[in-house]
Amino acid sequence: MSDTLIPLLSALSRHRVLVIGDAMLDRYIFGSVARISPEAPIPVLLKNSERTVLGGAGNVFRNLRALGVEATLLSIIADDKAGALLRADAESLGGTVLLQTVTDRPTGIKTRYLAGTQQLLRVDDERTGWMTAADETIFLKTLSEQAAKADVIVLSDYGKGVLSTRVCAAAIVSGKPVLVDPKGADYGRYRGAAYVTPNRAELEEAAGLPVRNNQEAEAAGQKLRKDYGFQAVFATRSEQGISILSETTAVHLPTFAREVFDVSGAGDTVVAALAAALASGADLTMAARLANSAAGIVVGKRGTATASKDELTHYLGRRSNASHKIYTAAEAASLRRTWREQGLITGFTNGCFDILHAGHVMILNECRNRCDRLLVGLNSDASVKRLKGATRPVNSVAAREAVLAGLAAVDGVVVFEDDTPLSLIEALQPDRLFKGSDYTRDTVVGAALVESYGGRVELVELMPGVSTTNTLARLQL
Repeated sequence: MSDTLIPLLSALSRHRVLVIGDAMLDRYIFGSVARISPEAPIPVLLKNSERTVLGGAGNVFRNLRALGVEATLLSIIADDKAGALLRADAESLGGTVLLQTVTDRPTGIKTRYLAGTQQLLRVDDERTGWMTAADETIFLKTLSEQAAKADVIVLSDYGKGVLSTRVCAAAIVSGKPVLVDPKGADYGRYRGAAYVTPNRAELEEAAGLPVRNNQEAEAAGQKLRKDYGFQAVFATRSEQGISILSETTAVHLPTFAREVFDVSGAGDTVVAALAAALASGADLTMAARLANSAAGIVVGKRGTATASKDELTHYLGRRSNASHKIYTAAEAASLRRTWREQGLITGFTNGCFDILHAGHVMILNECRNRCDRLLVGLNSDASVKRLKGATRPVNSVAAREAVLAGLAAVDGVVVFEDDTPLSLIEALQPDRLFKGSDYTRDTVVGAALVESYGGRVELVELMPGVSTTNTLARLQL
């Protein structure tokens, strides 16, 4: 099924999705906690960085643009600093950005404070309520103009006041398929929309039924569908995956997440992928499979994140086995940039890894303990032969990269053709450069480069008496 989704990705850019809803800013304050405040029994966060990204409907738009979709964002902001930043961030993504300025509320900001991966506190700076009648009239005129150009419309409801009954009705009667990311228990405003995407708690609340297993999800989803005239319900059920429920379909897709790091904004990613796929003519199950794969990527990232078209192509093409960790240099560089945006520390080490032994495993585990993500540069067969002699490598590069990719400590493997990994290090710019303690800082290739941009070179202790050379000697090779 992954193979059938890859052609779909290439078709996404040919279609237009209109996103209407509550746009806001998501602000993240990153730091560390080493003590408790003497003023109250609360942790003291020592701030080391922060970032601000589009949130709410803005994050749906951001995800659509990451997928290469021609997207339009229609929302409201205030004439304030946050509004200017939201507009600038949205416009930097391309697409069409239509942000109507209103005077009765500030631009919403959600600020999250994190120590490592642990969220300590969220502070919401916002004012909710429906738009004034005058503002709504202007908004409806823009909506009508933009709906005519769209293949699919998304209503991204965060309960802040954009999606009134009149706004929802105008989108639904436009004649275009409408996908709703709902809020609250009353779905009357969404009546007649084509699709709705409640999470498990929202489905239980709206249907008034428990959703503990597939059978209960089907009962609740079908009740919701019939009560409000939806064509289909896409129920997102956390670790239980996604359920697709229509008059003729009841499919339950397991989650594809390998590691759940942060679920912030994952629902926006699902909505964006569903809308993009449906706009491209995908059937319900294919659209849900694409969305499920995108969600499996973003929950492995920190904070409000996206799944790009390149990431999905790689993920879908290699998900069936450990080779999903094997990257080209360009793919790894793109991934490295994503990790940097998330505030993650990327480490890098390299070697031939011809016969993987306990010493290798110990070093790789220690490297991974010192960073958030570890990339491993692997010498190609030709490179190993030049360095080690005509009888090497014993194992081909395909075998060596497969073994490395199967280790939990390794987040990515990149093969390089040169005798040294310097060009690869230049492309990746890791935060930490690791080598064994048989090296010195002056003999580590790339040390000066990494230190020039603020990175660190760290030497890792070796396991005494364990090496590939010794192993081959004992085998009399």
